[in-house]
Order: sequence, then C-alpha cells, then structure tokens
Amino acid sequence: MSVAPSYEPVIRTIAMPADTNPAGDIFGGWLLAQMDLAAGSAATRRARGRCATVALDAMAFLKPVYVGDEVTLYAKVTKVGRTSLQIRVEAWRRARAEEASERVTEATFTFVALDEERRPRPVPAEA
Repeated sequence: MSVAPSYEPVIRTIAMPADTNPAGDIFGGWLLAQMDLAAGSAATRRARGRCATVALDAMAFLKPVYVGDEVTLYAKVTKVGRTSLQIRVEAWRRARAEEASERVTEATFTFVALDEERRPRPVPAEA
C-alpha cells in the first residue's frame, strides 16, 4: 500500500459495470477519460478559463480497477508556461468494503489555455 497524495482529490467516482471492456474488466479508456477530466478541471481553475488537452506522457496501468471500486483522482499543476500548463494526475482505487487505497496509474497532461476564438492565450499570473 502506498501513501495517497497530500493534496485534495479533484474527482471521486465509482467504477460501474457500464465502464467495463468485453472481458468484464474496467476499461483503461474509461480511467484515462476520468484522469483527463481531473486534469482539465485543475488546468481550467489555474488558467481561469477554457483549456484543451494537447498531450500526455506515457502511462502504465500498475493495478487493475474493479467494478464497484471507488476511484479517486488527484491532480496538481506542476508547471506553467506562457500559454501551457502541465498537470500531474494520480488515480487511486479503494475496494468498496475496505479502507486501504492503492495507486493504479499516473500521467502528466499538457494543456493549452484558450481564448474565446479557441486560440492559445497567456495563462494569468497566480493570484
């Protein structure tokens, strides 16, 4: 068992049967989508406006996620450029009837802040 991040989670959700692949396991694409939502939320808050995902680094699925697991997504801004942001996301699972959590994957997402015409815009200074 690892120690969860000390910062606040962005999303908590339950893995449901509709989130499985044909073999009945939680689909990796579902978990990736949840991570992108968490990263997008953190990017939008920090940039104070619309952002778009432009990249993510490699990710490895360390542990499986099962139907009924509580999945917690932690997201943290790690770098801010002129128009871009990097967001580190960790995904953790907790079995329904247990207290212990374990990290299942992590990735760094890159976002670009966008203006009203969906063109890159400067990320405001931190308040």
